[in-house]
Amino acid sequence: MGKTAKEQLNRALSSHLNNIHETLQILDVAPASSVENVNWKDVIQMSEQVSKEATNVGMLYSCESPGVKALEESMAAYFNILRGFLYVSHGSLVGAGPTLSSCIHKSVKQVVDTSFMLFQEAVSSYGQTSSISQKQKIPQLVGAVWDACSDVKKAPTTNVTAIGRQMTQVAVSIKDVLREMKELKPASTENKLDDGDSDGDLGNDLSPEEMKVVQLTTSVVSETLTVLKELIRSITSLLKQETVDSSCFSVTPLESLLKLCQAIGVQVDELGACLYPPQELSEIKVAMGQMLSFTSQVEVQLKDLKIYTDDFSEACSRLRDSLRNLESELGVEDISSELDNLAVH
Repeated sequence: MGKTAKEQLNRALSSHLNNIHETLQILDVAPASSVENVNWKDVIQMSEQVSKEATNVGMLYSCESPGVKALEESMAAYFNILRGFLYVSHGSLVGAGPTLSSCIHKSVKQVVDTSFMLFQEAVSSYGQTSSISQKQKIPQLVGAVWDACSDVKKAPTTNVTAIGRQMTQVAVSIKDVLREMKELKPASTENKLDDGDSDGDLGNDLSPEEMKVVQLTTSVVSETLTVLKELIRSITSLLKQETVDSSCFSVTPLESLLKLCQAIGVQVDELGACLYPPQELSEIKVAMGQMLSFTSQVEVQLKDLKIYTDDFSEACSRLRDSLRNLESELGVEDISSELDNLAVH
């Protein structure tokens, strides 16, 4: 009887999981612009209902294994609400650009994944009255659903917010690279006399010439971080405009700015990697050229959006000065004209 009951539960669960998988696919298709946008508060309310149903599942297993009927009814109620959660989440995607859509999809997928794990464990441990799974894993998995549903409240609800957060992540990454650069040290007299294995001192044995490159590159990265901070401030200024009239708000230029921002972040990573001895000066020169190009494009787009500020202009000017100093140290000749073009407003 126990085996038959478990097979029955597995069939029921498989049916629910397949249904949710099919429903989840609607998130891959943007809703028509004519569709009425669902307020994110409605999505949060549905996630709270999912959380409550997860609590009910935990209560079913708090004392002993529930009956087949009770668990089947719990599954039906749970996945019905989860399906509703997916539908309202899809409705919230009206007007969402790729970045916001990705953030929402990630948040929703986490609720779905934790829900699947909860019920897979619930069915798997069915009938095991003294099971460790019942006493420990089920409460843990219920908690995972709670956390996923709670994170829905933290998801960005506008394109500007989503893009701003992604830019902030790039800035955090650049800050990490900057910290690592500042930890690079010149070779000491003891290191020069030591003929032993120096692998453990990577980054602590730079020559005076190499340290000069490190210092100048550190200045470039520091000014780049300032440029990104000012870029984020400029983007954030659009939040009120998007909130007031999202129908007339184009997310395409902001998505383009994000890609440029991320591209700058990649070049900063390259600069950081090139500073360890033996320094790759040719790669540093390439990264400099790329950063010039990307920064120039950012300036043009900010002007087109009419959010080009004096603070951003000053940050770019300081970055150009830092690049010129590094250019002089490296003996680069073909970047000077690009620097001059970048300075033209």
